[in-house]
Amino acid sequence: GFLEDGILVQDVSRTRRRYLGSWTFPWDVLAVLPTELLCLLPGVPRVPGVPAARANRCLRVPRLFEAFDRCETRTGWPNVFRVAKLMLYLLLGIHWHGCLYFALSAHLGLGADPWVCPSFTRLLRRYLHSFYFSTLVLTTVGDTPAPQREEELLFVTAGFLLAVLGFATITGNISTVIINLSAADAAFYPDARKLPAEREVLQPLPRGLQAEVAASVHLAALRRVGLFRSWEHGLLRQLVLRLRPQVFGPGEFVCRRGDVGREMYFIREGRLAVVAEDGVTRLAVLGEGLYFGEISLINIKGNMAGNRRTANILSIGYSDLFCLGKEDLAEVLAEFPSARAAMEAKGRELLLRMGRLDTGAEAAAMAAEAEAKQRLRGLEVALEGLQTRAARLLAQLEASALRMALRVQRLEGRL
Repeated sequence: GFLEDGILVQDVSRTRRRYLGSWTFPWDVLAVLPTELLCLLPGVPRVPGVPAARANRCLRVPRLFEAFDRCETRTGWPNVFRVAKLMLYLLLGIHWHGCLYFALSAHLGLGADPWVCPSFTRLLRRYLHSFYFSTLVLTTVGDTPAPQREEELLFVTAGFLLAVLGFATITGNISTVIINLSAADAAFYPDARKLPAEREVLQPLPRGLQAEVAASVHLAALRRVGLFRSWEHGLLRQLVLRLRPQVFGPGEFVCRRGDVGREMYFIREGRLAVVAEDGVTRLAVLGEGLYFGEISLINIKGNMAGNRRTANILSIGYSDLFCLGKEDLAEVLAEFPSARAAMEAKGRELLLRMGRLDTGAEAAAMAAEAEAKQRLRGLEVALEGLQTRAARLLAQLEASALRMALRVQRLEGRL
């Protein structure tokens, strides 16, 4: 398949048309042409002409690298694959160097001096000697015959330079494998300190564009929070600018009992445990879509904890949370009173279950609130009466002023 506008296309006919129209198609055709058949023509050398006739096979190198990249990204053992690929490159490099050594020996004459390849009768023995000689040169082990001619000196010097380059490449690849082994956990389990500062990134953008970008990133996750499922889309877009993503690691406390609460949390991914004072005993487990910490931010009547945390929240694994500050929460709840009522109902239930809700104080607060509302209603009625009387007096005053003006006008007319 291939990607078209970000969508994976797996239709065979479309894939075929796309491949036939790409530049890789003629490249692949040239790579598989049976050019070695040219050696069957009269007048063409048999064995010496075979390597040159098969040179088009080197056109497969881009495809080989592409296959390696795809296998490395899809295999379950990428580091093992990298080591195997490195060994393959090493063996292939020695093989090519051995072929060049044998070609040079054939040019200078097999067995002409101790440095060149001896004139063994078996072809396998010649290849093994060439491979062994190249291994000694490229690994800089030594124990090779001293070169006698200029061609031999240049070949050995080039071999030593290639050996230095090869050692640097091998060392770099092995270091990468070791680093990747130690960094595998960090790739799958992020560190909270490495999270991007979204507000700083979005700061230069207009507020409307900030809302669009933040909504495209976090809106789907917000929809999984039960509290937000009934909220309006426009309000969620405003809310998403106030949320701050945070990540907590295994065994890390999100909040402790007795701390002053300044924010509440929404669970995007992961699991958190409500633990006892010993920090081990689990009282409850919170999962994706739940929220906590609102009790210390909302003024719940009868709450004996006030603005203090009422529970110890511990991250079981790596937990991805949204954090909402107290001021931002107050602004959101002022615009959405039904959400405030839902939060207060849940908080009251939790406080009642934990025995931290003073029902007497709650009743007294509710009675005081009812009395305050009744007094306020009385004041409103009295104010309305005063406003009515003031309006009547103002009307009478205006009528008296009008009559006075008419009377003065008549007197002026008599005079």
